[in-house]
Amino acid sequence: MYKVKHKADGSIERYKARLVAKGYTQIEGLDFLDTFAPIAKLTTFQLLLALVAAHNWTLKQLDVNNVFLHAKLDQEVYMVLPPGLHFSSTNLVCRLRKLRCGLKQAGRQWYAKLSNFLLSHKYNISTTDHSLFLKHAGNYTRAILVYVDDIVHTRNNPMEISDITNLLNNCSHIKNLGDLTYFLGIEVARNVTSIHLSQRKYALDLLKHTGMLAYAPVPTPMLHT
Repeated sequence: MYKVKHKADGSIERYKARLVAKGYTQIEGLDFLDTFAPIAKLTTFQLLLALVAAHNWTLKQLDVNNVFLHAKLDQEVYMVLPPGLHFSSTNLVCRLRKLRCGLKQAGRQWYAKLSNFLLSHKYNISTTDHSLFLKHAGNYTRAILVYVDDIVHTRNNPMEISDITNLLNNCSHIKNLGDLTYFLGIEVARNVTSIHLSQRKYALDLLKHTGMLAYAPVPTPMLHT
């Protein structure tokens, strides 16, 4: 699969190519067992931003490189050779040693590895949102919100913001994206006193996808139904 990654302002960030497994051909009980993995709730994200704005905490974003390659594949899974890879024999297949995008258990296995790692470093999982990890030590508070390979991190001590990057690098390869600007389809802009959220890019992408970008706006769709 080939994909163009964009920044919050719509400009191109990078071009990506990745090998994806056809998870829809997997058989339950043979190629996979459990599939569920929690993702960040929008209300949790909004509450976290409210705390950041009220207490002037730091707010950073991290990204996990090749996220599913860092988790263990427990089942024996095979896939056909990808296009462009040729061998003299036509009867060969690939046996996966690591997780790939597209596998039904990929998200769950990655979450299991990340959560176990954070728990071993004295983080606690929120009882209301299992994608939120909290750690309290004296007057210091740390929070990590996870959405697959996107991680939002905040704490009340800006001098220690690099600690979590170094810590997570022991679990997987982490890229520090700096201040949070885009998460869950929401653009984030911050000034001294407040945090502004906008879904303009998401709305424009949705209109473009449905072929309605050039349509004239109306007060309510009911007028033209």
